[in-house]
Amino acid sequence: MTDKQRRIQALIQSIVTYLKAHRAATRGVDLTLDKLAAMDLSDERLIDLPPQGTRHDEVLKNAIEGVVAPELQDIAGCLKAAKDDLVWREDNAQFYPPGADLGEGYTKCNLHTLLIGPDACGHHHPDFNLGIFMLGPRTLYRDHNHDAPELYLNLSEKSGWRFGSRDWQDYPAGSLIWNAAGDPHATRVYDQPFISVFVWLENVHSPCNVIHFDDWAEVEQDLSKQPD
Repeated sequence: MTDKQRRIQALIQSIVTYLKAHRAATRGVDLTLDKLAAMDLSDERLIDLPPQGTRHDEVLKNAIEGVVAPELQDIAGCLKAAKDDLVWREDNAQFYPPGADLGEGYTKCNLHTLLIGPDACGHHHPDFNLGIFMLGPRTLYRDHNHDAPELYLNLSEKSGWRFGSRDWQDYPAGSLIWNAAGDPHATRVYDQPFISVFVWLENVHSPCNVIHFDDWAEVEQDLSKQPD
């Protein structure tokens, strides 16, 4: 096993360890751990792909530096160590149909890497995703849904979420959010980048669907007025 593979494996294990410690937090954690338990995540099964950097490297560095919650320091340290070993990609109509109304913020700065999945840099799995997801500051990730059941582990200090209604709620670092298949959800990012662990348990090749809300322009305008 190369040093690069060792760092990626350590990052995966730090995430699994956190989920095991929070098994009772939400139904999605149990489902995720059951899926992971059925996989062969041994060192011998690690993929060896060349790393792929990103034009958003400075934002990514800031996002990782912003992971300061004590309970997340194992994940943060492993992510910092493995950052340049990973394959970072932007969503170029990979998750949404062409022409989907995603808004300027999302298209300007979104980033993900898959640690486990069909196109992962850690372990291959045909119908499961576990990775890291990032959005730039002051972004509205517009309301959407998908057939893939989804778990988020928020690493950022604060992010805003709404689930099928007009009401927003802020969630802290370390919080776990479960979106069952088809459940609408949206995220708003404040003056620091948003970074999280995300899991898609199945149906990973199904597209996301944008769900129109008539307050998008208002929310995006409010986010743009945040103080520096």
